[in-house]
Amino acid sequence: MKRVYVMLADGFEEIEALTVVDILRRGEVEVATVSITEEKWVMSSHQIKVEADVTFSQMKEEEAQAIVLPGGMPGTVHLREKKELMDMVMKRHENGQLLCAICAAPGLILGDLGILEGRKATCYPAMAEHMKGAEYVKEEKAVQDGHLITGCGMGGAIPFSLKILAQLKGEEIANKVRESIIY
Repeated sequence: MKRVYVMLADGFEEIEALTVVDILRRGEVEVATVSITEEKWVMSSHQIKVEADVTFSQMKEEEAQAIVLPGGMPGTVHLREKKELMDMVMKRHENGQLLCAICAAPGLILGDLGILEGRKATCYPAMAEHMKGAEYVKEEKAVQDGHLITGCGMGGAIPFSLKILAQLKGEEIANKVRESIIY
């Protein structure tokens, strides 16, 4: 079964992570939240405790339809420190598989790994210096360039999520969800 994995680390931005989960599930996409540790409970950047669906070791990488990297501090730093996750991100990039990152994650993860070289992307403005080789599109809330979807931050969580949904299920489904949430 293919599914989208939303990675959670202590200090994640809850709106950026859970908006993706909500919108994709409304579009009938299978989604699982993943704690990058062996503890299912993860604390958000605003001290909201969330129970992930699975831990990193329980996740089945071969089932990943997409990987989503939410921002938040220090959550993004914790994601970047997880070597196995960074290896997975690089492998998915090399295979042209869907990678999605929002807020600090496009810069601190995709940019620092060199994945954004020659690509259009957006991120949280304070992270723009990490967008190595990217064409930084600061006026867009969500940007897609091939298999990469990036978002600007919490205020871009809905358009970011809808762009992921459109990529997975098509514009018609994304538009139905957009209308249903009055966006």
